[in-house]
Amino acid sequence: MAASPLEVRTLSDRLMEVVRDMILSGVIEPDVPIRQDALAGELKVSKIPLREALVRLEQDGLVVSHANRGFFVRGMSAGEAEEVYDLRLKLEPDAAAQACLAADDAEREAARRILAELDAAAAAGLPSVGPLNRAFHMSLTQPGGRVLTAEITARLHVMADRYVRKHLEHKGRHLTAETEHHDILQAWLDRDPKAVRKLVAAHLEHTLRDLREELSLTAEKPAGRRRAS
Repeated sequence: MAASPLEVRTLSDRLMEVVRDMILSGVIEPDVPIRQDALAGELKVSKIPLREALVRLEQDGLVVSHANRGFFVRGMSAGEAEEVYDLRLKLEPDAAAQACLAADDAEREAARRILAELDAAAAAGLPSVGPLNRAFHMSLTQPGGRVLTAEITARLHVMADRYVRKHLEHKGRHLTAETEHHDILQAWLDRDPKAVRKLVAAHLEHTLRDLREELSLTAEKPAGRRRAS
């Protein structure tokens, strides 16, 4: 009997996930120096694995480093939202359309379950909305074994997470997103690639239109005093 492969997760792996969630949820603010001593103390770890995690998050586009100044969370911008969503539009509609034909029963059930969990979290205003939104979209594109597409899409979803949360801050938007998600899922379960492609593209374009307006308005406001970290 062949042994099952073991998942080896280092402290740096776990720290990367923890710090990533702190960034995506806004606990660590953009454009403010990340105080590594204080953060390491809060997380009860040494600075070495924390620095390794920050370097990996820089590779994922969430953190930037400046010589003699340390690490900072990247600020959100209309330009970055435009680029992230442009890339998602190039990949996701086709990936989901192909995956709907390849998905097995377990993958179809997983997509149903994740969407139900996302709906409940959104209605309750829970912080798990971001991770569940990522999980739902990934559940629509992963079947079919296109590993490279799945990896690139997953990275784009991490970069898009803060913009998704920003988009959903407005009252009622989660209801619109919920309707669009259910329409996409139904077409996906019906194995209708043409409808899936069209609906996924429309969903992403709708979100991007809202973000263009919202981030442009935010940029026009005078900058307020930053809270110290």
